[in-house]
Amino acid sequence: MAKELRDKQLRSRVKLLGSLLGEVIETQVGKDILNAVEKLRKGYIKLHDNEDPALRAELKAFIEEQNPEDLILIIRAFNLYFSLVNLAEEEHQFHERQSQLKSDGPLWMGSVLNTIEEFKKDGLTADEVKTLIGKLNYIPVFTAHPTESKRRAVMDNLRRIFLTLGELNEAENYQNPYAQEEVIKKLQYQIQVLWRTDEVRRIKPTVEDEIRNGIYYFRQSLFAAIPTVYRYMERALARHYPDDNIPTPNFLTFGSWIGGDRDGNPFVTHKTTVNALLMQARAVLYEYEKRIFQLSSQLTQSRYLTEIKQEILNKTTIIDADLMELVFHKRSSRFIDEPYRRFLYLMRGRIQQNIAYVEAQLNDDPIEKSPFCYNSEEEFIDDLELIYESLCGHGDQEVADADLKDLIRLAQTFGFYLMRLDIRQESTVHTDAVSDLLSHLGINYEQLSEAERIDLLSKHISSPTIIDTQHLALNKMTKEVLEVFHVIRRMREEISPKAFNNYVISMTHEASHVMEVLFLAHQAGLAGYNAGEPYCKIRISPLFETIQDLEHIVPVTTALFDNPTYHALLKVSGNLQEIMLGYSDSAKDGGNLSSAWTLYQAQEQIMKLADEYGIDCRLFHGRGGTVGRGGGPTHNAILSQPTGTVRGQIKFTEQGEVLSYKYSNAETAMYEISLGVTGLMKASKCLVRETKEDDPEFLSTMQQLAKQGEHAFRELTDHTDGFFKFFYEATPVTEIGLLNIGSRPSHRKQGNLSKSSIRAIPWVFGWAQARLTFPAWYGTGTALANWSNNHGDKQLKDMYENWPFFRGLVSNIQMALFKTDLIIGKSYSELGTDQETAQKIYHMIADEHTRAVEANLNISGNEYLMAETPQIALSLMRRTPYLEPLNNIQVAILKRYKNPDLTDEEREVWVTPLLNSINAIAAGMRNTG
Repeated sequence: MAKELRDKQLRSRVKLLGSLLGEVIETQVGKDILNAVEKLRKGYIKLHDNEDPALRAELKAFIEEQNPEDLILIIRAFNLYFSLVNLAEEEHQFHERQSQLKSDGPLWMGSVLNTIEEFKKDGLTADEVKTLIGKLNYIPVFTAHPTESKRRAVMDNLRRIFLTLGELNEAENYQNPYAQEEVIKKLQYQIQVLWRTDEVRRIKPTVEDEIRNGIYYFRQSLFAAIPTVYRYMERALARHYPDDNIPTPNFLTFGSWIGGDRDGNPFVTHKTTVNALLMQARAVLYEYEKRIFQLSSQLTQSRYLTEIKQEILNKTTIIDADLMELVFHKRSSRFIDEPYRRFLYLMRGRIQQNIAYVEAQLNDDPIEKSPFCYNSEEEFIDDLELIYESLCGHGDQEVADADLKDLIRLAQTFGFYLMRLDIRQESTVHTDAVSDLLSHLGINYEQLSEAERIDLLSKHISSPTIIDTQHLALNKMTKEVLEVFHVIRRMREEISPKAFNNYVISMTHEASHVMEVLFLAHQAGLAGYNAGEPYCKIRISPLFETIQDLEHIVPVTTALFDNPTYHALLKVSGNLQEIMLGYSDSAKDGGNLSSAWTLYQAQEQIMKLADEYGIDCRLFHGRGGTVGRGGGPTHNAILSQPTGTVRGQIKFTEQGEVLSYKYSNAETAMYEISLGVTGLMKASKCLVRETKEDDPEFLSTMQQLAKQGEHAFRELTDHTDGFFKFFYEATPVTEIGLLNIGSRPSHRKQGNLSKSSIRAIPWVFGWAQARLTFPAWYGTGTALANWSNNHGDKQLKDMYENWPFFRGLVSNIQMALFKTDLIIGKSYSELGTDQETAQKIYHMIADEHTRAVEANLNISGNEYLMAETPQIALSLMRRTPYLEPLNNIQVAILKRYKNPDLTDEEREVWVTPLLNSINAIAAGMRNTG
C-alpha cells in the first residue's frame, strides 16, 4: 500500500511538471507546436499499447511534413520532458531516503549503518572492523570522456528546479495552499528559463572547459557531501561498537584524468596539465578560505573564560609584524581576547596568500611566493587539528566535532590539489620518444628485441647520468613528452607531492612499455639511483585493454616484477603496483561476455602473481557508464569482483552522464558514495576472514560461455561484410562528432573508420541512438542457448543464484536488452544504402536479441526483463512512449541529412534538429557512451 502511494506521488509530480512544460510551450511558441507534440505523444502511446499500421504511417507522414524549425521545437519539448522526469525521480528518491532517515530506519539498502550492523551480526570483532576500514581507499576518477550531452547551464537550471520540488514537498506537508501556489509559479518560470536555454553546445569545449566541468561537481555537491559520508561511518561505528572507540580513517580519494589524459587528444599539452592542477588548487583553496571565515564567527571563546591551549595563545601573540599588518592592518590587537577567532583570521590570511599565488600563475603573471603561504596541506591540517585538540581539552568536543571537523575532513581528503591527477598516454608515443633519444647515442632502439630493450632501459635508469638534451635536435613530440615529466616533478614541489596519482600507459603490450616510462621519468629526475640508493617519485599503471592484452597480463607483469631495477624502484615508491583494466575497449573488441570473463580471470591472475612477489596490488577499473562499456551500479559491480581481489582499495573511472547522475546534488552524491563505500567494505571482508573459493564448475562453464559469446560477437563485427559501412550509414555516429560534447577526437586514427580505430564511446553511443544496444549483450543469447541445449539449465540457474559475478552480469545485460527496441532499430536499418546487407545485419542482431531475452529470463526466473528492479523498469517504461517519436523524428532527419543529392546549404538546415535529436534521445535513455 505504501509503495503504491509513493508511486502515485511520483506520477503526480511527473504529471505536474509535464503540464507546466505544456503551458510554457504554448505561451512561448504557440498552440500549433504544443498540438504537434501532443499528437506524437498520444499517437506513439497508442502504438506502444497496440500496433496499428495505419496510425504508424500517419505519424511518419506527419513527421516528414514538419519543417526544420518546427522539428527543433518539438524535439526540445521531448528533451525537456525527459530532463524533468529524471529530476522528479531523483527528488522523489531523495525524499524517500530523508523519510527513512527521520524515522531512524535503514538509510537505504547497502547503507553504511546497515553494513556495520551486518558485520556485527556476522561476528566481526572491533579489531577486525578496525583493520578492514583502516585499509579502505575508495577512489573515483573523473574523466572528460564525452558521454554527457548536457551543458552546464542546463544542469544549473535543473538543480534549481530540483530544490524547488523540495520546497513544494514542504508546502504540501504543511498543507499550505497559498505556499503551494507560489512554489508552482516558481517552477513554471524556472521551466520557462530552461526552455529558453540552449541545450546544444554551439562551440566545441576546450580542455579548460572540461576541467571547469569536473571542478563544478565539487562546488555543487561534493564539498557538502564528503563530511556527511564520514559522519555516517562514525555514527554506524558508535552505534554497533559503542565501547570500542573505532576511529574513522580517511577512506576517500578523488582522482582526475581531465587535463592529464593526452591519449589521442592533441589538445592536452604539458601547459594544460599545469592549468588543471592550478585550477583545482584554486577551487579547493577558496573553499577553505570560505569555511575558515565561517568558523571565525563561531569559535568566539574568550581566553578569560576558557582554558585554551598555550600553543594557540603563542601563535596569536608572537606574530610576524608583516603578517599582522597583512591580516589586521592597523588593528593589531583585533580579537586578542578571542584566540581561536584571531588564529583563524591569521590562517585565512595565509590561505589568501596561497590563492594570490595560484591566481597569478593562472593569469600568466607569476609572482614570487609569499613567505606567509602555507607550504603544504599538512601544515594547514596541523593548525586545524591544534584548534580541535584545544577545544576538546576544555570540554568543547561537541563544538570541535561540528564544522571544524568537517573542514579537517575536507583538507585531509582534498589537500591543496582537490583531485589527484593521473597522466595517460599511449605506449607507442613513449616508444617513439625513447627511440628518438637513444638514436642520438647511436642506438637503434627499434631493432632491439624485447629482452634487449628491457636490459638497455634498466642500465640507463640505474645510471646516475641522464642524456643531455639541451642541444639535441629532438622531434617535437619527444620534447612534449619530456616536458610532461618535468611538469610532474615541478608541480609535485609547487602544489603538493600528492598532486599526481599514476602515469597510465594505454595499449600496454610489453613490459618494455612500462620501462620506457620509467626511463623518461629518470630523464626528469623522478626516478633512478642517488648515491647508490633507489628513489622513485612516480607510479606507473599499465593499462590492459583488448582481449589479447588481458590474456597477456601475467607474462608482461612477471617480466616487470622479475626486473631488479623495476622491483627496487617499485619498493621505494610504496611497493604498490596499480594495474588498470580496460572494460570498454575489451567489450568493443570481443563482446561483453568475453570481456567480463577475461577481466575476471585477469584480476584473479594478477592478484595471485602480486602475492607471490610480496607486492601490494590495486586494480583500476576503466568502467564506462553503459553496460556495453563495463558500466552498471557501482555497489553491485564491486561485489561481483572475483573473490579475494578487492582488498580495501578500489579505483574506477567516472565520466559524462555518470558524473551528472551521481554528483549533481549533494543528496544524491552522499547516497552514491555511501553505496560504493559499503560495496567496497563487503567485498573486502577477505582482509579479516577466510573467503570461499569460486566453484571450479562455475569457472569451467563460464570459460566455455565466453568463448562462444566472443565467437558470435566477432562473427557479426569482424567477419560480416559491410558491417562497418552499415554502422556509419544506419546510425548518427558520424554526426555525434558535431555535438561538441568533448575535446577529444572520436577515432584514434583520423580517417580510419575501423573497429580498432573508433573509440568505445562513439561506438556505444551510435548504436544506442538507433536503439540497437547489442554491444552490451550480443553473443550472450547464442552462448547461453547452446549451453542449455547441450547441458540443460540447472548449472546456469545455480550460477545465477550462488555466484555474484554471474548474477551481476546477467542483471546488467537485462537492462541493456530492455533498452533495445527492434521496431525502432528496423527503421534505422532502412537507412543503409545496400539493403540486402543492411537487413542481413539487422536480422542477425534481432535474432540474437530474441535468443538473449529467452535465455536471460529462463536463467533468472523472471517473468519479464528487469522484474527484480521494478523501479528502474518503471522509470524506463515511463520514457518509452516519448522516446519513440524522437527516434522516428531522427530517422526522418537522417534520411534527409544523408541524402547525397543535397547541396551543402540544403544539408546544413538539418544539422541543428539532428543534433538536438541526438541530445534528446541520450537524455531519454539516461546514458550515451
